[in-house]
Amino acid sequence: MRDASTATGPLTGLRIVEFAGIGPGPFAAMMLSDMGADVVSVARPGQGKRDARDFVNRGRRIVEIDLKSEAGRAEALDLIASADALLEGFRPEVMERLGLGPEVALKRNPRLVYGRMTGWGQEGPLAQAAGHDINYIAITGALDSFRSSTGEAVSPLNLVGDYGGGALFLVVGVLAAMLEAQRSGHGQVVDAAMCDGVSLMLTMFHSMHAMKRWTETTRSNLLDGGAHFYRPYQCADGRTISIGAIEPQFYAELRKLAGLSEEIYDHQLDRAKWPELQDKLVALFKTRTRDEWAAILEGSDACAARVMGLFEAPSHPHLQARQTFVTHAGHLQPAPAPRFSRTTSTIQGSAAVAPVTVADILADWSVSVSS
Repeated sequence: MRDASTATGPLTGLRIVEFAGIGPGPFAAMMLSDMGADVVSVARPGQGKRDARDFVNRGRRIVEIDLKSEAGRAEALDLIASADALLEGFRPEVMERLGLGPEVALKRNPRLVYGRMTGWGQEGPLAQAAGHDINYIAITGALDSFRSSTGEAVSPLNLVGDYGGGALFLVVGVLAAMLEAQRSGHGQVVDAAMCDGVSLMLTMFHSMHAMKRWTETTRSNLLDGGAHFYRPYQCADGRTISIGAIEPQFYAELRKLAGLSEEIYDHQLDRAKWPELQDKLVALFKTRTRDEWAAILEGSDACAARVMGLFEAPSHPHLQARQTFVTHAGHLQPAPAPRFSRTTSTIQGSAAVAPVTVADILADWSVSVSS
């Protein structure tokens, strides 16, 4: 059993019931656990065993419950009754059909924060449609903004929808609602939809468009690969370096260190000259390897950094110095974030834990099982 006395993090003492799923819900639960919350994951019978390498499922205990049975629903409600928050990522109405919807849960536990994670939201024409990250970010305009040099849309992994517009908004919403519940004594439903979260993340670009500083033509703008001073460049060894010298003083430093003395580089913000300037820099950066350019530029005010391979990243000296990756239970994995000066977050345990019973959890929470 988890020893509450050894738990660390700013959320220590909070109790979260997670209905196991995929994608943003488990990631949100992982973050809450890393920050000290006692997260109990409800899995289907026979599906509670997890691999230690399944890092997203780290740090919580698991109970197996048949939610389609009357006894299983009663057990789930016993957990809900003593929790501070609930996380679920099913399609709308699934929890209601199981007899575990917000109306039932809040009647049992009026202070409960009921976090709902979906792509489309709880209502709207697409609410009942299947989908994945790529579909949810497609309707927001985000996917259209990620395009290759030949013009086709490129999927930015599932970071934008699942995790940026999904999990992080679920965490923020649940924490905000729990703060409010402490004042009011009343819980509420948090409807976290990826299409909403991603749309909000695009606020700056809608603002720039309103100010006529962003066009609808992709790869022609400041941050979408159009500007020669804000984009990645391939180097002599086929590896890549990133350049982000937006401000004049940083652009000046890039020019000094990279030897960009030609007069044409004086026209940093002249969009008409960006294609020619990009061509020049494409040729320039191919004259040295990535690490040779990094030795010249990285760590300076030129705003340059090596593009690390996904599994090469833990070896970067900066990430090593910050211990951004840690070894837990024999496996290297990303460390908890953000960092707290006093209530330190930590990985609360491996994903590979044996399922326990609901009675075990309630006993640990000092709650009597309902008859």
